[in-house]
Formats: sequence, C-alpha cells, structure tokens
Amino acid sequence: MATRKVVSGPRGLLLVLLVLLLGPAPAAGHGGKYSREKNEPGPPPRREPGDEFRMEKLNQLWEKAKRLQLSPVKLSELHVDLKMQERDELSWKKMKAEGLDEDGEKEAKLVHSLSVILAKYGLDGKKDAQVGSSNSVSGDEDRLEDPRLEKLWHKAKTSGKFSSEELEKLWRELKHHKEKVHEYNVLMETVSRTEETHENVISPSETGPAKEAVLHSKHAELKDRLRAINQGFDRLRRVSHRGYEADSEFEEPRVIDLWDMAKSANFTEKELESFREELKHFEAKIEKHNHYQKELEISHEKLKHVENFGDREHLTRKKEKYALLEEKTKELGYKVKKHLQDLSSRISRGLQHNEL
Repeated sequence: MATRKVVSGPRGLLLVLLVLLLGPAPAAGHGGKYSREKNEPGPPPRREPGDEFRMEKLNQLWEKAKRLQLSPVKLSELHVDLKMQERDELSWKKMKAEGLDEDGEKEAKLVHSLSVILAKYGLDGKKDAQVGSSNSVSGDEDRLEDPRLEKLWHKAKTSGKFSSEELEKLWRELKHHKEKVHEYNVLMETVSRTEETHENVISPSETGPAKEAVLHSKHAELKDRLRAINQGFDRLRRVSHRGYEADSEFEEPRVIDLWDMAKSANFTEKELESFREELKHFEAKIEKHNHYQKELEISHEKLKHVENFGDREHLTRKKEKYALLEEKTKELGYKVKKHLQDLSSRISRGLQHNEL
C-alpha cells in the first residue's frame, strides 16, 4: 500500500492554505498548479502566454481577485504586491538552490508576507478587507470607520480654517491613517496566527531559531507601525485644530509620515537634508502615480459606458486605452512601492540605532 507523505513546515502550510482558498489542484500529472516544478526551489519558472506571473500560485490568486471585482485601483495595488512577492520568492528559490537559507528564516518571512497580502485584499475568505478606493471628499464620512477620525474631520469641516484644497488634503491624510491602522491590524492578526501555529506544532523541529527570528522581526515591525500610527494621529489632531501651517514641508500623507519619522531617527544634519531632497523626488513620483490612478478610474467608467451603449470600434479603442493606462499604473505602483520600502528601511535602521 502506498504511503502518504505529510507536508510540513511553512511551505507545506502555505500550499495547504492556497489549496483551501483556491480549490483543489488538477488530477495527478505533470504541471499541476501546485506541482513541485512550479512552486519548489529550482530554476525560475517561465511565464506562460496569458499569465500575469511566473509562479502559478500567484496567477491563481490574481484570477481569484479579479472574480472578487475589486476596483481598478485596488486591483493594480494587488498586482504590485504580488509582483514584489514573486520577486522575493524567485530570489529565495535561487538561494535555496545554492544551499542557502538552511534555517528557513527567509522562507518563513515569505509565507508570512503572502498571508498578509491574502488578508489585506480579502483573499483569505474574510469579509472585512478594504476593497474600495476613493479620493472623493463628499459623502465619505462613514468610510472612515473610526469615531476619532470622524470627529477630527467634522471639526475641521466646520472650523472655517481650511480652504477646499486643504480639506481635500486633510481627507487624504485621514484616509491614509485609516489604511495604516487597517494594515497594522492585518499584520497583528497574521503574527498572532503564526504564534498559535507554533504553539500547536507536534514536532519540535517545526519551531526553531529561524521561526523565532521571523516572529521577533514582525514584533519589531508592529512596534514601529504602532509608533507611526500614534505620531500620525497626534499630528492630525493638531492640524484639525489649528489648520495647516503656511510652510508645510510635504503634501502626500506617506511622505509626511516618512519625514516625521526621519526627524526622530539617528541622522546627521547632512543626512537629514539629503533625505529631505529624496523625499521631494519620491513625492513627485507618488503624485504621478496618483494621476494615473485617477485616469484609470475615469477610463474604467467610460469603458463600462461604451460596453453598454457604444459600437464595436469605439469599444476596441477604449479597451486599448484602458489596457495602456492599467499597465502604466501597475508599473508606477511598483516603482513607488519599491522606493517606499527602501526609504522605510533606512529610517528603520536609524530608529533601531537610537534604541541601542
């Protein structure tokens, strides 16, 4: 009688999770969705014609996300996150093939980062993911979903201290703060699930220094995020009471956060000035990406209208324009996310140096 091999470790956990979420793999044979050739260490897989990603499990997640009917902007953000996940996983496969990552620390981080993506975009089967996307100010109070933020927004709107442009800027900052809290909660939940898994493992070999190191790094990340959330809320409270200062350094919420944290890091005056200049370039990159996101939403609405009422030639032109905008938005989104990671890592190193 044939014996059944039990899949264990973080890779086994990830494969089981994906099978449960996406459905069973095809019958036995070569090239199944979760075959060893496509998802195990070895030469990087080729991207098949029509596939968004080289890794089949990410293609499956992408198809599932499209069935959930996420907004065009949210879908492009997911695409960026999956691209970065794929980049890191392919890098890990190369490491593994060379005999590196023997303790499994890098692999455990990859499992955790994918579980965060699943939770963030509602691909983990839960209902509370943020799948909408709107920069509109009117009629959106209920979308803040936080009484403290709604109170700040109401106070600012009725104070008479803000122009319409400043109210729009404040709204973007409040929405950004809400997203930061959501991402913190997602990270905290996935860390808690990882800890529960470690507590319930049967074999002691399933836990070890590598897994503990990953948990330690995630707890440090949670600490950094909570500190940024508290600092951000304090700043929003001051702004909502006093209005914006005339010499405001930056406009974009993510850049404002980075600048506030940079001023608390262990940077010399020269390093801080250099960082300020880099943030200006980063803000310009974000503004360009935001522009394309808005254009993508407009193009999507026009495409839906033409699908219902337009002729075939008009529809073809609109689809071509939408595809170009979609590709450009994804490309810029990837650049913004990569740049944000690099800047955040530099600040994190400076903050950790302060604590030593």
